[in-house]
Amino acid sequence: MDIRGIYRKSVKNNLFAKTILLFSFITIVTVIAFSYFMFVSMSQSAVRRELDNQKAAMSAIDRYIGLRVGEADSIMPDIYRDDALSLDLSYFLMNPYPDYVRYRLDRYAQTGIDSANARTHMENVLETRPDIRKLVLYSSEQQMLYAFGRDGEFRTVPVNASQSYVPDAMALENASVSVPNAWVSRALGSTGEAMYSVTVPVNDKQSLKNLGQLTVWFDSSRLWNALTAYEQEFNGGIFVLSSGGRVLFDTSGRYYGGKFPYAERLESVYDVNSSGPSPEGGLYFNKLASTSGGYSVAGILTQAEAAESYRGLQNTIWTIGSVCIVFAILVPSLFIFRFVKRTNRIIRLTQRVKRGDLATRIGDPKEDELGQIASSFDDMLDELNQYIDRVYKADIKQKHTELAALQARINPHFLYNTLEVIRMRAVSQGARDVGEMIYSLSMLFKSFVQQKERHTLGDELEACRLYLELFRIRYKDRLAYDIQADPELLKAEVPRLSVQPIVENYIVHGIRSRDDNNRIVIFADGEQGDIAVRVRDNGRGIAADKLREVRCALHRTDENGEAEGGFGLRSVHERLRLLYGADYGIEVHSGGAGQGTLVEIRYRNSEEGERHVQSVSGG
Repeated sequence: MDIRGIYRKSVKNNLFAKTILLFSFITIVTVIAFSYFMFVSMSQSAVRRELDNQKAAMSAIDRYIGLRVGEADSIMPDIYRDDALSLDLSYFLMNPYPDYVRYRLDRYAQTGIDSANARTHMENVLETRPDIRKLVLYSSEQQMLYAFGRDGEFRTVPVNASQSYVPDAMALENASVSVPNAWVSRALGSTGEAMYSVTVPVNDKQSLKNLGQLTVWFDSSRLWNALTAYEQEFNGGIFVLSSGGRVLFDTSGRYYGGKFPYAERLESVYDVNSSGPSPEGGLYFNKLASTSGGYSVAGILTQAEAAESYRGLQNTIWTIGSVCIVFAILVPSLFIFRFVKRTNRIIRLTQRVKRGDLATRIGDPKEDELGQIASSFDDMLDELNQYIDRVYKADIKQKHTELAALQARINPHFLYNTLEVIRMRAVSQGARDVGEMIYSLSMLFKSFVQQKERHTLGDELEACRLYLELFRIRYKDRLAYDIQADPELLKAEVPRLSVQPIVENYIVHGIRSRDDNNRIVIFADGEQGDIAVRVRDNGRGIAADKLREVRCALHRTDENGEAEGGFGLRSVHERLRLLYGADYGIEVHSGGAGQGTLVEIRYRNSEEGERHVQSVSGG
């Protein structure tokens, strides 16, 4: 079966199927839309939660760096508070290191006291502050770098302006947090180490003259200590950026020391001191800017990382949505299928009633709409049966009475005509051929008087043959007849005297008594479940105006029809219509005067028709 056939059978002509499909469509669309909007809302909440966690981690890093900047800024004030230490540091930066050593030895020799020592102070700062990797003092007057490292490392590196860019680079250094100066790192041999630096100026306490800079190099890897409490709570990457967009710290370890790839995008989206998430090219950004340290902390969360945060939520929502769809369709469908079953039962029983079974009952005890329909239908059948008993059966009896009256009128009419022919035959000539005619007539009388319980088409055609045989003898072989019938139809039950009156009508009105070529043919055959008997003659025929009168008279019920259309034709037509319905009866055809006549008689060859015939015959 093709798709169209399945659609017509299962959907187009099935109200409940269309209802289920429409309800399922609405349910699926509603659940999917609700699940989608709920997923979007909850996923956005999950992303905001991830960004908030990331921002909390960034705040921890910002606080941590702020403390380190405070440590760097506190080194020089601590020195300035000690006059001897401040004086020692000024001499340290204003003189060559060998002179500073002799200066320290001379003072010790004079006083015997090892007074405040700038170098020792710097080494103590390194020991007490583990985040500091290196302290670098730059003497602008001597153009010398003094580097203090862990484990007592101390180096002096001359950086003459004619041979190095360090003096120029140090002159450009400011107090902001940045990547260690590349020229200084190269001069000290510390390239490639992950550090960030804070530079503070060194001035003479007495004259306030700038003597150089102190650069504090912090270990970038120590920033992970600030994330200890957040390692399991944030996703994405956190970056510490200098004012120039250089990466000071990177949780991914890919961008340290280089230019931050999203620096321009970050600046175009956020103003200084602003923070907050914003999707930008598949990324979510967070930013914290420090006004005092000149650095900023940026957080980046990719859509893939964000999706990981709500992937379980997504699966849960779709699972719940699918379960809701199944239940929302399955449960109503079960109730609808129960209605379908009850409705189909009502339809089947109504079809049984249509076929004539008026004793069937639906008997649905429920009180819903279908139960009320079933109860009303059963009540209607009860009323219908009562109506049939009161009216329809009485009407059937009336029709049977009418049929009996018609047959009672036909029989004397036929006998009168037959006896008149025999009388004229006996008067005109002696006893010649009278024996044969009387024999045929006696057989006809026998068929009328000793009626069978079941009258068949074969019986009717035999009666016609006997009747024609009488007149064949009467007209001395100037009349010929031919009867043809399908043998399978000879046993079909038909009303009595339904063909013979047609033959009689031809003998009375159509035969040409002076001609010797009179002929009548009776042919019986089956057509589309019916029986068609055609009586054709070559007699006088019927003029056109007379033919119209005859056809009109067939459908009239008054007694005048006998004079106009002939009692035999009208009586047969009325009986067949009473027995079988309006589609049955006789039709009269003629080509005009002298062209002969064709009369067609149509019976219903069905069990229902047979039951009606038996009922009339019995009456």
